[in-house]
Amino acid sequence: MTTAAIIVAAGRGTRAGGPLPKQWQAVAGKPVARWTLERFAAMDQLVLVIHPDDRARAEALCEGLNVRIVPGGAERASSVLAGLEALTDTPPERVLIHDVARPCVSAEIISAVLTALQTSSGAAPALPVTDALWTGDNGQVTGTQDRGGLFRAQTPQGFRYPEILAAHRAHPGGAADDVEVARAAGLDIAIVAGEESNLKITGPDDFARAAQYLESAMDIRLGNGYDVHRFGDGDHVVLCGVQIPFERGLSGHSDADVGMHAVTDAIYGALAQGDIGQHFPPSDPQWKGAESHFFLRHAVELAHKMGYGIGNVDCTLVCERPKIGPHAQAMRAEMARIMGLQVGQVSVKATTSERLGFTGREEGIAAIATATLVAT
Repeated sequence: MTTAAIIVAAGRGTRAGGPLPKQWQAVAGKPVARWTLERFAAMDQLVLVIHPDDRARAEALCEGLNVRIVPGGAERASSVLAGLEALTDTPPERVLIHDVARPCVSAEIISAVLTALQTSSGAAPALPVTDALWTGDNGQVTGTQDRGGLFRAQTPQGFRYPEILAAHRAHPGGAADDVEVARAAGLDIAIVAGEESNLKITGPDDFARAAQYLESAMDIRLGNGYDVHRFGDGDHVVLCGVQIPFERGLSGHSDADVGMHAVTDAIYGALAQGDIGQHFPPSDPQWKGAESHFFLRHAVELAHKMGYGIGNVDCTLVCERPKIGPHAQAMRAEMARIMGLQVGQVSVKATTSERLGFTGREEGIAAIATATLVAT
């Protein structure tokens, strides 16, 4: 079934404070709206409903995402209707409507809402009210309220698209949320379990709470790479992109840059995308003698396409000779240039194997690398 998501972001959010509406303010390193859009990036269609004055800001924020930007109305209901109407040219079967100020929504909640739509016209996450409820006036408690059967509503609220479109078109406006609109049209709405982390940023303190959830849920991946090349004829070796004069060369199908190969495989490993041999088969003559920066750049570009940035890389070269120390800084600089990183994100170091094994016998060089990838 095809699914669209509408992110409602046309409000001004003045209670949150700050120089900008809350959806454009940063939390855990990214604007609130960017976090929220990324939660729904896998949907078949993604619509962002904004205040007309925010178009330039929204366009910059949506870079790299397939998002349709739609101007909203003066009230939430009119903004939602604008988003629904924008889908009429390619109508989905289901639609999720979500508040932009809930950037911590989990994949589990989204999945639960979509599953409930298999048997209900609508579905929405909610949390049962567990605190005692009072009524009050002028700072004094005037009574209590039974909390039985009461829930705290959350989003995304999901519906079968034709039904919620018709419901919004018929509604006079002023509804608190889309469930109210749907119920006014006679639709049945299933309740699925919400989560405390699916908070709505309303006041200034909510930014810190959201940051705690977002930072703890960051997608961080580690990958390891290992490579070996034997010595052969030659008068230099290429290690981490730097040519070092030596009495022998390294043998390999490409330029045999063992350090760069290990880092490349570490990135592929973190992505669960195989190794260099799968992307650049040694049986293919076009890669004969190829410079290894082609492989490394491909791995970095693949990481970016899959939504990851390189946090840092660490490469250890294992050999008796040549001496690596005098060239380590140049290697770091070259690797950083190729990967588009700061030099401080790249480590290149060396060790010997205490004259043990093939590296100890000076038959070749080995390299071990680790790469950290962070979801962007």
